[in-house]
Amino acid sequence: MSMTGTLVQDTDDSVLVAFGERLRDLRARRGMSRRLLAAGAGLSERYLAQLEGGTGNPTFLVLRALAGALDVPIGALIALQDEPEDFQRITALARTLGPAQLAEARMALLERFGAADPVERRRRIALIGLRGAGKTALGSALADELGVPFIELDREIEREAGMAMAAIVEFVGQSGYRRLERESLERIVADTPRFVMATGGSIVSEPATYERLLASCYTVWLRASAREHMERVIAQGDLRPMSGNAASMDDLKRILAGREPLYRRADTVIDTEGQPFPTSLSQLRAVVA
Repeated sequence: MSMTGTLVQDTDDSVLVAFGERLRDLRARRGMSRRLLAAGAGLSERYLAQLEGGTGNPTFLVLRALAGALDVPIGALIALQDEPEDFQRITALARTLGPAQLAEARMALLERFGAADPVERRRRIALIGLRGAGKTALGSALADELGVPFIELDREIEREAGMAMAAIVEFVGQSGYRRLERESLERIVADTPRFVMATGGSIVSEPATYERLLASCYTVWLRASAREHMERVIAQGDLRPMSGNAASMDDLKRILAGREPLYRRADTVIDTEGQPFPTSLSQLRAVVA
């Protein structure tokens, strides 16, 4: 092979390695196992492992399938060249910052361009966490005590769409659902000065929507173990987690682990593990007082 051919090969290899790292990061952020992503994209786990390891060369159709399964633009998987120059400079600067500096920079941007008035923000309470965390029961009880509306974001999305959640996803896909979720959140924040809201468990995986929630509402993460989440869902009458229980539990643990850094960005955390309802409600009442 000529020197030119060797250089091209090295460049191609570095691009594939970078793509594999990006793919792994996006999968982890979504809280998806390799098996789930492979199934969603119609790929084999072995081929997905090759892609993430930087040894697979994806076609456009594969990129589209991966982007669809992850519910991100194809541009999120590859480096785009048409981003504004200032955005590229900000991104380059952000990569040089440590975790504490990044948090400070994010807050500075929110305060300058996106944050709500601190007093107004405290009047809007948003509960986050996995399904079975107690968001509906605790949120409804707290709203009654405070004399403010209780809002379930998923129910608002269904009401505005005029169909059930499963039908929404079937008709418009995950990307369409995420668009409706963002639009519903924007409308609620604009129209309702005080409320307690229960959000969907995956809202933290949508960066723009989650940033809007954090900037506009006082957020509380209702935390519990994966096993307790599953037990609560089953106790509510949903027996689907019983199908392939061991695999379902493993997937739930991965999702919880992948989302935990995002959930931790909430203003406060309440651990509901093993706690009776009155105790959790008392803790929630205290942190929002």
